[in-house]
Amino acid sequence: MNSNANPTQPVKDSGYSRRLKDRHVQLIALGGIIGSGYFLGTGEVINLVGPAVFLAYILGGLIIFLTMLCMGELAVAIPISGSFVTYTADFISPSIACGVGWSYWISWVAYIPAECVAGGIIMEMFTGVNGYLCAICFGLLITYINLAKVDTFGEIEFWLALIKILALFGFVILSLLIFFGLIPGSESKGIIGGKYILGDGGMLPHGVMSLLTAMVLLLVNYQGSEIIGLAAGESENPARMIPHAIRNVTLRILFIYIIPVFCLVLIFPWQKAGLTNSVFADALNLYNLKWAGTVTSFVTLSATLSCANSGFYGTVRALNALARDGMAPHTFAKFNHNSVPQNAVIATLVMVWVLLGVGYFFGQTQLYIALLLVSGFTGTLAWISLCTSQIRFRNRLYQAGYSTDHLRYVTPYSPYTGLLAIALMLIALLFLVLNKDPTYKLAFYIGVVSFIIPIIIYKLFDLSRNRKRALHLKTRVKFQDIFPPV
Repeated sequence: MNSNANPTQPVKDSGYSRRLKDRHVQLIALGGIIGSGYFLGTGEVINLVGPAVFLAYILGGLIIFLTMLCMGELAVAIPISGSFVTYTADFISPSIACGVGWSYWISWVAYIPAECVAGGIIMEMFTGVNGYLCAICFGLLITYINLAKVDTFGEIEFWLALIKILALFGFVILSLLIFFGLIPGSESKGIIGGKYILGDGGMLPHGVMSLLTAMVLLLVNYQGSEIIGLAAGESENPARMIPHAIRNVTLRILFIYIIPVFCLVLIFPWQKAGLTNSVFADALNLYNLKWAGTVTSFVTLSATLSCANSGFYGTVRALNALARDGMAPHTFAKFNHNSVPQNAVIATLVMVWVLLGVGYFFGQTQLYIALLLVSGFTGTLAWISLCTSQIRFRNRLYQAGYSTDHLRYVTPYSPYTGLLAIALMLIALLFLVLNKDPTYKLAFYIGVVSFIIPIIIYKLFDLSRNRKRALHLKTRVKFQDIFPPV
């Protein structure tokens, strides 16, 4: 066996600097998955599904758990930034990678302005300052953070994500006190019991179909978990940190998503849930805890900044990966003196600022939901590509003369782990188009178009020649660099 197959030092990934610490990687991923879509969008999902929404979150948690197991094997074996784009190019097809990478970039470019506008609306509610001006301030802050050194970004994201986690922990404690009657409300005295979760039409008042058709809207709340893999090229010690981050993020999904949502439907009537305010704040306001509702709204504010920040980090790395593989203009592959892909940052910022301006005039609830759905669709495509890449990677590993003994992290029960995740995600995408709401169908078609058009362009303009000539293709880590034929 070649010694490169199990290096003691992480391989340097092109122009990136390995400055992200363990806690940075974990909190960056959590920052991406707890955004305004969770605090605001959960209300819409509850209204669509009913109290059984926590079951949908469990199913979503299973999907992301299986996906993270697949990603862990790839991210430790080949720790590169922009991971799922380069994994898809190497193990599936460059044209598919082009579609996945560009659709992922488009989804975050659309979602980041929505986060800024959501933050502006909350700020206007508290300060009276024009929400659009506040949204611009958020955009400026995100611009500064992402042009700074990567360890500065990691530190800021760590504290923003920590605020959200502590707030949700506080919500769970308050909701349990409410449930056991220690904090009485205007509508209930004593122990609440099954009044809200089982009454008023039961757990599924709109039927099982409502749960299935809302899955993509829910999955967008988990989007951002893949940023663990995108950060692999900038991790100090990916072989130790990535598996640790995956284990911790999976556990925290249980405690940060599933348990708070379960507590929410125990104490709050599902008919009152919606998009007018954070559903968590509404639940606390129902029990005269106005101060807690106000705190929750401010936490939603930090969630907005944190999620937009993490998403921006991830999508810039995806664009840089496309450029390094000749599937985007070569200028986006260049780095500045801080080891930040500055041109990719600037191009993304330009589009974010354009959409931030346009989005102000169309800042309706329907548009916000459509953006969430498009983001969920394209994010799910990235997860499917990750799981497929892991299955293909394992096959190539065997063909090169290696076994799982040569891997520092092994996906358990492969390939069945990846196949189950892919099947569940394809079902979720299929049910998106079966939803009666035209917004859901529109999001499905936008998602499909954003995936197919880059593939057609790749084929029509024969970008494979550019890919072969791409200078950075020679410097980025490839399978055969780490696992040369035995």
